[in-house]
Amino acid sequence: MNDFILPDIGEGIVECELVKWLIKEGDRIEEDQPVAEVMTDKALVEIPAPHAGIVVRLYCQEGEIARVHSPLFAVDDGVGESDETHQSEADVSADHESADHESDTAVMAGQRQTQAPEAAISSTAQSQIHTSIVERRSRDFILPDIGEGIVECEVVTWHVAEGDTVEEDQTIVDVMTDKALVEITASESGRIVRFHYAQGENARVHTPLYAYVPDDISEAEELGECDDGAAEAVSHSSRAPQDSERQPGNSGATPVTSHQARIPATPAVRRLLREHALDITVIAGSGRKGRVLKEDVLAYLARAEEAAGDASVSFTQASVGNQRDDSSPDHEKRDDIRQTAPVRLEARRVPLKGVAAVMARRMVQSSTQIPHFHYGDELDVTDLLLLRARLKPRAEQEGVRLTLMPFIMKAMALAVIAEPVLNARLSEDGESIHYQDSCNIGMAVDGAAGLMVPNVKGVERLSILDIAREVGRLTESARSGRVAQADLKGGTLSISNIGALGGTYAAPIINQPEVAIVALGRTQRLPRFDAEGQVCARDIMTITWAGDHRIIDGGTIARFSNLWKHYLEHPDEMLLSLA
Repeated sequence: MNDFILPDIGEGIVECELVKWLIKEGDRIEEDQPVAEVMTDKALVEIPAPHAGIVVRLYCQEGEIARVHSPLFAVDDGVGESDETHQSEADVSADHESADHESDTAVMAGQRQTQAPEAAISSTAQSQIHTSIVERRSRDFILPDIGEGIVECEVVTWHVAEGDTVEEDQTIVDVMTDKALVEITASESGRIVRFHYAQGENARVHTPLYAYVPDDISEAEELGECDDGAAEAVSHSSRAPQDSERQPGNSGATPVTSHQARIPATPAVRRLLREHALDITVIAGSGRKGRVLKEDVLAYLARAEEAAGDASVSFTQASVGNQRDDSSPDHEKRDDIRQTAPVRLEARRVPLKGVAAVMARRMVQSSTQIPHFHYGDELDVTDLLLLRARLKPRAEQEGVRLTLMPFIMKAMALAVIAEPVLNARLSEDGESIHYQDSCNIGMAVDGAAGLMVPNVKGVERLSILDIAREVGRLTESARSGRVAQADLKGGTLSISNIGALGGTYAAPIINQPEVAIVALGRTQRLPRFDAEGQVCARDIMTITWAGDHRIIDGGTIARFSNLWKHYLEHPDEMLLSLA
């Protein structure tokens, strides 16, 4: 029995009035069937069922107030599986009947019709009883809150399979929110019974994610209730072929091979075998007493598909190899290109979801709601690069990789003290400006899960080495797609380092609700005039600011940028300003 948790039904809504139940206790419901109508302070909302089952209990009465993330009703979703088991019993019997026919062509039709159901009773009865007990003993793991305002996430990768034994705090699944890739760990040790979501599906917060049997319920105890009855059924079915052999007229008949009939597997697994025209005897069962699990069948299919794919690739490579012009001096280079480039372009559609989808929405929102203006300049970072080169060995002794980014962030935090409006944000109603008491500078990172902007907290209070440590940690986390939620919140200013990818100029979009962002171009060795009018080589970096014209103007950002620039071009003076 599982509780249906009332999901989020609107931004900021924490409770609603239950207007009408569309079901009653004892009703069988289907997935997505409307079960209740609730009234929020904005609209009348219809609540659908998350999955099929039988309604066991209604927790709220019509007219009462129901709270979001609290149980609304209880449903027994194991009944649906039991029905599926009964429905497929006839198919399982037919499988055994067919096996008997192939193994013993001399058995009479009447005897085959009698014995086949008996053979089917064994595995079917075991499966039904086992499934019933597991469903009754299992517990649901409820997907917890994984970030402020996050109501659903995408299931990216299951790290375990149904039937696996897991330990407490073991990683079970990776889920993708609209901000980062999050690891979900086991709340206690036990055995995984069932996944409620497949990879690629969206799971809602506060709903069951998977079912498991805790360690305090051993497998022997689990199956103990059905051992006697199952053993009797197995014994009866295993004797049936022997009795048929003793029937008159069957003395020369080939004995029925009971190996296939005795291999334990659930009806759902047998249906999967039929769909793919597979023989259960060719698949090694990893379950108890050689039981063939769904994962065993899928693994067998994956291996077969991989083998077929390897054969196809080998054929393609052989075909390409026959067309090569080995007389060309560049044929080795072309070979490398063939190995990395796709054979041809493919028309396909990829869903926009996860971090990429959120980034798309936010960029549209920022560019349409914020009146952007841009301001460009150049930084002479020659002296800063020399200072970094002198400090780099010392930083490496501390286990820190020293780049220009910590200096750029520290200079920005010092400039904020003179122009604090660059560290502010506009209220949601647009009626006030909120000045922040901490300069949390974000940096855009092109990570595995998409573009992320983690931020270094309290840059004004950190040393250059401390900032460098944080930059290294956040960069590594973002590139692996595993940034903590806290590292993505609370940013006040952002930096986009397009120069790291070879870019020179950019017109960045503000990371709302911040009021400014700067794009750093690549550093170039360019000719410039010195104080005596002589041409000399200098290291020049281009910068482009984007500002929110609702609360800052060109003069404000010019003053701020000039002070920031002065600190970076004269790093000795920046050191004098450190607290």
